[in-house]
Amino acid sequence: MEKLKIIQIGVCHDHGTSAFNSILRQPELFDALGFAVTPEELENEPDLCNQIIAEYRDGRGIKMYTVDEALDLPDAEAAAIECREQHLNKYAIMAAKRGLHIYMDKPGGWELSEFEMLVDEVKKRKLAFSIGYMYRFNPKILEIEQRIKNGEIGEVYCIEAHMDCEHNVSNRQRLADFPGGMMFFLGCHLIDLIYHIQGEPDEVLPMNCCTGFDGVTADDYGMVVYRYKNGISFAKSCAKECGGYMRRQLVVCGSKGTFEIKPLEAFEPGTERDYLYTEMREVGENQGWQFGGKFTKTNYFNRFDAMLKNFADVAKGRKENPYTYDYELSLFKLLLKSCGK
Repeated sequence: MEKLKIIQIGVCHDHGTSAFNSILRQPELFDALGFAVTPEELENEPDLCNQIIAEYRDGRGIKMYTVDEALDLPDAEAAAIECREQHLNKYAIMAAKRGLHIYMDKPGGWELSEFEMLVDEVKKRKLAFSIGYMYRFNPKILEIEQRIKNGEIGEVYCIEAHMDCEHNVSNRQRLADFPGGMMFFLGCHLIDLIYHIQGEPDEVLPMNCCTGFDGVTADDYGMVVYRYKNGISFAKSCAKECGGYMRRQLVVCGSKGTFEIKPLEAFEPGTERDYLYTEMREVGENQGWQFGGKFTKTNYFNRFDAMLKNFADVAKGRKENPYTYDYELSLFKLLLKSCGK
């Protein structure tokens, strides 16, 4: 199998080291050329940068470059963009203009004009373009989407999606950087799921607010309601919910059945945190309230491995991208609406 020669630009995104570790963990797919720390990261987060540099350059012998050096490497075919959200588009556009395939973390900055420029650039050059929405390749999500296409639960009329957590004060205050706060930061994953299953809603009703707890002034709690011709769906994301991680869920209701995943991802205590499993409950039509449902469970998986494998396969022409340029642009527009922008 032909390997994809890839460079990582940026390290401070919350998923930055997880993505890089996935690249390094899949040598059959990737030839990791090294990484670059952006000037903004070095200026704004020097302690975090030094910690990551110590681990990867000093501890593991991985080459470190400036951004321009990395993007101009003659062997580079692709770039993974893993800086903070406000600079994602900037460095993705720089990489795309050099003809590099783009994997970038979610959700693609927050300026529509910049994201449109990026999509135009990758589309014009016919580059692979993938965004790190972490549930896209969850085995049970893929199963649900296929079974919906097969008509197994009839017509979908409602999706309930939750993605909550209990962040510390500094992380909750950082949400002030984002339009819509928590809805933009984590709710984007849920919006991607709903949009991929149900498509464009007829009406978008964003409701984002600040709880005010602990002196936080950012929107750390958000909900968005989508009205469709035959039903209503919603996404909810809170950064101040005790035990919120284990109540992350996706419920898909159809005219002939229901799929429920709760939590969206789980891990066994004492196991490596990066390896997760998902359990699904399904209930068919006319099975009655006494029926507890049929439960099935995945094997352990790493969410980043599947995302990056898809990217490598698309970049090398081994498969078509299931998420098109137009889909990504339409999703980004829906995300901004869902954040009240």
